[in-house]
Amino acid sequence: METLTPKTIKFLQQPTSQAWVEQALAHLDTILLDHSHCERKAAGVALNLMFRYPSSAKLVRALTAIAQEELEHFELVNQWLDRRGIDLAPLTPPPYGAGLNKHIRPQEPHRMLDSLLVSALIEARSHERLGLLAAHCPEPDLAAFYRGLMASEARHYGAYWTLATTYYDRETVDRRLHELAIIESSILETLHPEPRIHS
Repeated sequence: METLTPKTIKFLQQPTSQAWVEQALAHLDTILLDHSHCERKAAGVALNLMFRYPSSAKLVRALTAIAQEELEHFELVNQWLDRRGIDLAPLTPPPYGAGLNKHIRPQEPHRMLDSLLVSALIEARSHERLGLLAAHCPEPDLAAFYRGLMASEARHYGAYWTLATTYYDRETVDRRLHELAIIESSILETLHPEPRIHS
């Protein structure tokens, strides 16, 4: 297959490997099923933050919109699953999410900052990987579907970053984002043997 050209995605320390693209393209049905789980989890993350910080008006407004859009994407991915005869089924999650979440500091005000920045990094990686699928997927309709989702993923990671800079000073945000971005890339250094969006 054509070698991918790494593109710089804001926030990410390292681009996705060629090995992940090859693994994903060889298991598109599994990637679609995992994508469904990712959209559902992303909506849940936004809702959980709204419930945790109900007095933070700007956060609640921004995450209401994100949760709604993630649920719309969940439905769209599920329509693709139906089209391909793939049943909704559980999948073992890769170590990515848990690996990032264990670095969220438990005490405020650090917890809110880290939660927002971890979400921003996950959305940034999703944006990058959906872009790679759009560029390399051999099925034109599916490639177009991924391309159509890219803009919203970019909006989402921008929204989480903007919220972080709304509630914390820019220097603090940039320093912690850099620390977490190094951790995020290190988790992906070894390709997970099971194909996943974040493997």
